[in-house]
Amino acid sequence: MKRTTLSLIAGTTALAAVTGFAALTAPSASGSGAAKPAARLPVEQTRLLCPEPSTSDIADTTYTSFTPVTQGTDGGGKAQLVAAGEQSADASGSSQSGKSGKDGKSGKSTKKSDAPTVTPKAPGTPVTGDGSGSDTPALIGTATGRFAPGWTVQETTQVAAGTGRGLLGTNCTAPDTEFWLPGASTAGSRTDYVHLTNPDDSAAVVDIELYGKDGNLKSVVGEGITVQPHSTEPVLLSTLTAAKENDLTVHVSVRSGRVAAAVLALDDKLGGDWLPASTDPASSLVLPGIPKDATDVRLIAFAPGDADADLKVRLASPSGQITPAGNETLHVKGGMTTAVDLGPLTRGEAGSLVLSAGDSPVPVVAALRVVRGKGDKQESAFIPATAPVGTRASVADNSAKGSTLALTAVGGSATVKVTASAGSEGGTAATKKYTIKGGTTQNVEAPVPNNLKGTYALTIEPVSGGPVHAARILQTTMEGVPAFTVQTLPDDRGTVAVPQADEDLSVLLKK
Repeated sequence: MKRTTLSLIAGTTALAAVTGFAALTAPSASGSGAAKPAARLPVEQTRLLCPEPSTSDIADTTYTSFTPVTQGTDGGGKAQLVAAGEQSADASGSSQSGKSGKDGKSGKSTKKSDAPTVTPKAPGTPVTGDGSGSDTPALIGTATGRFAPGWTVQETTQVAAGTGRGLLGTNCTAPDTEFWLPGASTAGSRTDYVHLTNPDDSAAVVDIELYGKDGNLKSVVGEGITVQPHSTEPVLLSTLTAAKENDLTVHVSVRSGRVAAAVLALDDKLGGDWLPASTDPASSLVLPGIPKDATDVRLIAFAPGDADADLKVRLASPSGQITPAGNETLHVKGGMTTAVDLGPLTRGEAGSLVLSAGDSPVPVVAALRVVRGKGDKQESAFIPATAPVGTRASVADNSAKGSTLALTAVGGSATVKVTASAGSEGGTAATKKYTIKGGTTQNVEAPVPNNLKGTYALTIEPVSGGPVHAARILQTTMEGVPAFTVQTLPDDRGTVAVPQADEDLSVLLKK
């Protein structure tokens, strides 16, 4: 086999390892000798990890699995979620002091019978499953074939009372090797866990670093945490440091293997929700989907490295970008977490926060803690900085009432197509197009499936114009509390770029 052919196969294999698996087939030789553009093919396998949903015995959790219909896939495959299993029989690693979850063991084990049954029969229609109490396990999911491209799973939990009560939601995420999570806390009113889930057959070794207002909170307890194969590890942040910090940035880095990481933030007065990872450090960030009736918005930002960042702060409203009074800029010292209270920022209108660097761009990560309600009827949620929708993005567990779709066009105007899937218990898909003026955020009236029964998924696809950032807000009322949760919608990575070749690579791989 020629060296160039070997290099092409190696490069394609490395790319598939990062973004998924795609069919390695290409057109026959054209004879022109000209380089061909890379083809985008559907991925053939997707892994998603759902964290253990709650520490409350009265928690009720719903899982919704959905795959949009994707052209170019075959008729096979499946999507399945199973409970994070027991530790491998030959695994000898044990948890050090401060590294165990609430059960006091490393790599919390669960019975597979505890896992909800969430197995869709076909792309285009969501399916739901339920769990209850604190024993609902973390889930490890795999989708193959026609179920892999764009597969999404929403985990939504209702907790009626106690610390962290309210509506908690998160999109189950793909495993990776690094996560930045600004917005965590070790304050007296907070109980924050970082959940680490390992989907692979070998143990993962993870370091957790905490950064407060004065920099790194040095602790050897967060170094070399072992997450056993097919298991989950909830790490209580207050066991990693004695410092009581209102605003922390959590940095999860993986020495070996890979994990999924998210922070479960529980507050005595402000309820609880999941804090997902921010998008990769960048000099310009968008945080979409601030509710119109937010009573307080707090921005938490962190600049990795030694360089300081000076950020312009803008609110993308329905009429354009405006500057929050008294918070035109934010100075973020290198290696230190900076937080600022922006108050009732949106004042009754849709809004997204836009951060941009000046002449000396320094990469940062950021998130918002958003509060709705007043007095003892307050509820909080988190909005991390997110990447644009890209080619396509989906979000599940929508209902005819209580779901809001926020679309932000930071640059030029953009047109998107939004498809409401069939309902989980009946109904047919519906589609609408929306044009978002540049520099604005619009809360759109999303389409609803015809004759809807159950819940449904929304799929967003840009049609023309500049990049679009999106978020979905779920809202309900629980004992007079305006409970809510926000999920951002980055690109679903349902396709992968595969270099075109002058030979059929599938034939070569069979040799």
